[in-house]
Amino acid sequence: MELFLIRHPEPDVPEGTCYGRSDIGLAGDAGVSAARLRTHLPANIPVFSSPLQRCRSVAEHLSPAPTLDERLVEMHFGEWEMRPWEDIDKAVFDAWVADILNFTPPGGESAAQMLARTLSFFDELRAVEAPAAAVVTHGGVLRVLFAHWLEVPPKRWPRFTFEFGAVSKVVLDGRICGWNISTAG
Repeated sequence: MELFLIRHPEPDVPEGTCYGRSDIGLAGDAGVSAARLRTHLPANIPVFSSPLQRCRSVAEHLSPAPTLDERLVEMHFGEWEMRPWEDIDKAVFDAWVADILNFTPPGGESAAQMLARTLSFFDELRAVEAPAAAVVTHGGVLRVLFAHWLEVPPKRWPRFTFEFGAVSKVVLDGRICGWNISTAG
């Protein structure tokens, strides 16, 4: 199965803000972004999406009935949500950076927990009888997935970047066919 993994377009949030699982909208028009994305997708492709509005709004323009799945939401940063990154206690932030896989922000979840729930979604997706699927999700989800599929150690995960509104094409057996092949703004 070919997967078209889409990072949501730019959210409506001040730069430098930790927003993870917070349900915020888009800075731009979801319909315009979806129209650009659609040019890179096969016709009548099933669409799966995080239920957070910055993903869902795009998915609803790509498909009349996208499948929403909680396992595709961004990492939960707990007490850090909607705070400027610079306001987070440096010692606590450094502890997260030192063990990005297992450290849990206060009241949140670890990257390992996010990866486990995300992998369970993709394990189930293998059972879908379709040649291709589109998945609208978040940068953190894409980062841990690609790092897992490429067997990259956690300390190098921050090097994986996915542009807002970009499509990455992967074959479900893990082969990467393209990365950030389009930007929809």
